[in-house]
Amino acid sequence: MLMRFKDSPDPDEHSKTSPGAGEKVMHMSLRIGDTTVLASDGRCLGQPNFQGFALSLTVQNEAEARQRFGSLAEGGQVQMALAKAFFSPCFGMVADRFGVSWMVHVAH
Repeated sequence: MLMRFKDSPDPDEHSKTSPGAGEKVMHMSLRIGDTTVLASDGRCLGQPNFQGFALSLTVQNEAEARQRFGSLAEGGQVQMALAKAFFSPCFGMVADRFGVSWMVHVAH
């Protein structure tokens, strides 16, 4: 599900955001496996800064890890290539095209 500020049924919503924010995301729902991630551009004030945290994505097998890791890496930056780790048969870290850091790993 994706709703932009310009699509809000509440006309007052535009007055609460910065000029030109109509294309920004008001509400978003993304399903990854059995998990639902909710997100928003917030009030669209200031510059986004995705530092000091990483999202973790646990997958069932190495093939799925490679697929998801590769998708996240498109336009982004690999921080640690997928490899075996003491806690996972396949683990890697990547920043996506928006600068959000992800840790992808296969559950034991």
